[in-house]
Amino acid sequence: MKPASDQAVTALAPVRAALLRTARGEAQGLLERADRETAALLDEARAQARSLVEEASRQGERDGAAAARAIRADARRAARARTLTVRREAYEELRRRAFARGRGLRDAETYPAARDRLRGRASRLLGPDAEVTEAPDGGVVGRAAGRRAECTLDGLTARALDRLGAEVETLWSP
Repeated sequence: MKPASDQAVTALAPVRAALLRTARGEAQGLLERADRETAALLDEARAQARSLVEEASRQGERDGAAAARAIRADARRAARARTLTVRREAYEELRRRAFARGRGLRDAETYPAARDRLRGRASRLLGPDAEVTEAPDGGVVGRAAGRRAECTLDGLTARALDRLGAEVETLWSP
C-alpha cells in the first residue's frame, strides 16, 4: 500500500473529525448508559441487601424471642422442681420429727395411762376376746378373728399427719 498523499489526508480530515466526533459521542453515550445501569444495579443490590438485613434482623428477633421463651420456661420448670423438692424435704423432716416426738411419748410418765387407753380402744374395736400386745415403737396392736386394730404411736402420728392434708403446706408457705 502506498502512503496516503498529503492532499488526501487534508481532504479526508473533515470526515475523520466527524467520524471521531461520532465515535466519541457514541462512546460517551455508552459510558453514560453503563454508568446509569451500574447505578441502577447498585441501587437494586443495596435495596436487596437492606431487605435481607431487615429480614435477618426480624428472624433474629423471632429466634431470640423463642429462645427467651424457652429459657424462661426452663427456668420456671427448674424453679418449680426446686420448690417441690424443698417442700418434699420439709414434709419429710416434719414427718421424721413428728414420729420421733410420738415415739418419745413412751418415756413420758403419762405413757402407761395413754397405753392403757389405747389398749381399751383396741378392745372396743375388736371385742373382748381380742389379743392386745404392746407395739415395739409404742402403743398397742390388737388381733381378733382375722381382724387387726393398730393403735400404735407411729400409726396415730401418721393419721394425725394425714388429717392435716394440704393444710400442712401452710407450715412452709409464705
